[in-house]
Amino acid sequence: MTKLRGSVLGFALVILAGAAACGRKGAGGPVRPAQASLVRGSGGEAAIVIPPGSAQLAQVRVEAVALADFPGDEVVAPGRIEFDPIKVSRIVLPVAGRIDGVFVRTGDRVAVGQPLFSLDSPDADAAASDYRQAQAAVSQMKSALIKAQADRDRAAELFEHKAVAKKDVLAAENELVQAQAALSQSEAARDHARRRTEILGLAEGEAAPRVTVKSPLSGKVIEMAVTSGEYRNDTTTPVMTVADLSSVWVASAVPENAIRLIDLGESLEVELVAFPGEKFNARVLRIADTLDPKTRAVLVRAELSNPQGKFRPEMYGTIRHAHGVRALPAVPARAILRRGGDCLVYVESAPGTFVRVPVVLGAGGGELVPVVRGIAAGDRVVVDGVMLLAGVEGR
Repeated sequence: MTKLRGSVLGFALVILAGAAACGRKGAGGPVRPAQASLVRGSGGEAAIVIPPGSAQLAQVRVEAVALADFPGDEVVAPGRIEFDPIKVSRIVLPVAGRIDGVFVRTGDRVAVGQPLFSLDSPDADAAASDYRQAQAAVSQMKSALIKAQADRDRAAELFEHKAVAKKDVLAAENELVQAQAALSQSEAARDHARRRTEILGLAEGEAAPRVTVKSPLSGKVIEMAVTSGEYRNDTTTPVMTVADLSSVWVASAVPENAIRLIDLGESLEVELVAFPGEKFNARVLRIADTLDPKTRAVLVRAELSNPQGKFRPEMYGTIRHAHGVRALPAVPARAILRRGGDCLVYVESAPGTFVRVPVVLGAGGGELVPVVRGIAAGDRVVVDGVMLLAGVEGR
C-alpha cells in the first residue's frame, strides 16, 4: 500500500492547494470551502481526499487497528430445547374407568405424590374384591393347616401306642405337607392381589374404591387431555404430562467434520431465537455413538440449567463451541462496508486521505469483527463516516 499512499499523497497536496486558493476572495467574491473529492493516481488507484477544516472531515472518525483474541476452530450448529428424559412423565390411565375428579390444570406446579385426578373403575372394584377373596383363602388355609398338624400329631401318638398302623401316620403327614403348600400358594395369591391394589392406590377395606393417580415427580403440568366425567378405556395414550423444567437439554446435530472438537463435559455457548443478544452455557452430557447417514451429523445433547423456567422445549437456537484462540486484527462492525459479496474498509493513508481496501472477515460476530486478510494491526481505519465516503465514491 506504500506506492498507493505516495501517489495519493501527491494528489492530496494538489487538492489542498486548490482548496486554499478557493478560500481567497476573487472577482466573484468568496467561494464555498472545498468538499471531499475522488482522486485517481497514474495506476488507476483511487483515494478520497477531504480538505482540512471541511465540515465533512469532522464527521469522519478514525481508529488504529488492534489485535484481539478470537476462537480458533469453532463449531456452529443449530440447536433445539428438549425435555430432560428422566425428568418428564407422560401419565396414562392405570385402568379403564370414568374420570370423577381432576385436581390440577395446565401450568400448575405439583409435588411428588400430589393427586392429579381420580376415576371410578370396575377393574378397581375387581382388584379390591380379589384381594378380599385372597385374604379369606389365606385364613381358610391356615385353619386347614392347624387341623392337618393336629391330625398328624394324633396319628403319631396313636402309632406309639400301636393303636393305628404306620400308613395312617404317613397319610396324616402327607395331609400336613399339602396343607402347608396350599397355605403358601394362598399367601402368594394374596400378596399379588395386595400389590395390585397398592399400585392402583386403593385403600384396604374401602367399600367403593376410587383410583387416585398421583404425580410421580415434582414439576409442572405441561399437557392435559382429560376432563371430569368422561369415560376412558385406552390405557396406552397419555392423558397428562408432568415435567421438571429446572434443567433442560439442548439437542444439536453437529456436522461430521466438526464432532472431533466436542467432548463430554465441555461447555457449549447457546444462543436462542427467543432471547436475541443473550448467551447461555450448557454442559455436554451425551454424544451419539452413531452418525445419521442422511444428514452426516452426530446428535449432541447438553444440559442447560433453567432455574427460572425461561427455556421451553422446542425453542430453537444455535450452539457454539471453540478450541483455542488466535490473535487477529479487529475492527468495529460499523467500519465494514458490504457491497454484494464483498467486504470493504476505508484506511487513512494520510491526514484527510482515505483509501478503500477489500478485506476478508473471519468467523465471529458482535461489536468487534476479526479480519483475516486486507489490513494489519496499526492501520488507521474509518469507524464513523463510512457511508459519507461511500457516497463520495458513488458520485
